[in-house]
Amino acid sequence: MHEMLQQEAPAASAVPRKRGRAIVVTSGKGGVGKTTTTANTGAALGALGASVVLVDADVGLRNLDIVLGLEARVRHHVLDVLEGHVTLDDALVTDKRVPTMRLLAAAQTREKDDVDTAAFCDLISALRDRFDYVLIDCPAGIEKGFANAIAGADEAIIVCTPEVSAVRDADRVVGLLGDGRDVKLIVNRLRPAMVRKGKMLSVEDVNGILRLPLLGVIEDAPDVIVSTNRGEPVALDPASPVGESYRQIAQRLTGTLTGVPEIPREKSLFEKLFGGRK
Repeated sequence: MHEMLQQEAPAASAVPRKRGRAIVVTSGKGGVGKTTTTANTGAALGALGASVVLVDADVGLRNLDIVLGLEARVRHHVLDVLEGHVTLDDALVTDKRVPTMRLLAAAQTREKDDVDTAAFCDLISALRDRFDYVLIDCPAGIEKGFANAIAGADEAIIVCTPEVSAVRDADRVVGLLGDGRDVKLIVNRLRPAMVRKGKMLSVEDVNGILRLPLLGVIEDAPDVIVSTNRGEPVALDPASPVGESYRQIAQRLTGTLTGVPEIPREKSLFEKLFGGRK
């Protein structure tokens, strides 16, 4: 496997290329939107001109290819590379909408235990030499798949919904990530009206427990479901407020946007009737 990765390394140049950032997108709890977050953050980074590779680490339950609309183009997967059956370039799928973004799909018919953690870590290291950003879509749970996904990453994004169980699981994952990683938080699927009525945790409630730098807040909106079903990242829709939230997340990652993320607010009656928004 080492030779398969080595032969894909770029030619040496007079000015050494700065290594890319490896960021694992995780949560501990399933169903909170890790894959959607990975896809949209990657697409937004790519749209900014960064070179990005999205790595699906959810062996046996891959979905990142579907969210990106690339399932028909996947011919090889991460285990094909790790086991030396194909080169890394053979397995990478280019997104036609975002030419600077690639996908490395997970194996659909294998098990997470089939992945050698050290080899996966070497793979992520090789990708960091080629891309500005390596986003790793972490599987749910804290077993072998989690250990594989975090092994090569020195940064992490915790995706958490405003639910007590999600916050508890996210807090446990923060502890498992250790002190050596830069960890940030995205609060996903916020419903401002429910927060106002006291039926949903607020962003402040969530981060009162997790105490992490807030990278972004994503409102629970229908266009996310529509875009996911179509395989078209909402981050690429200039008219979508949720897409704008993902674009701002990408800008914060690149350092081109600073300041505290805006928390979605409940729309006024006028806005609900006439479609206006702040």
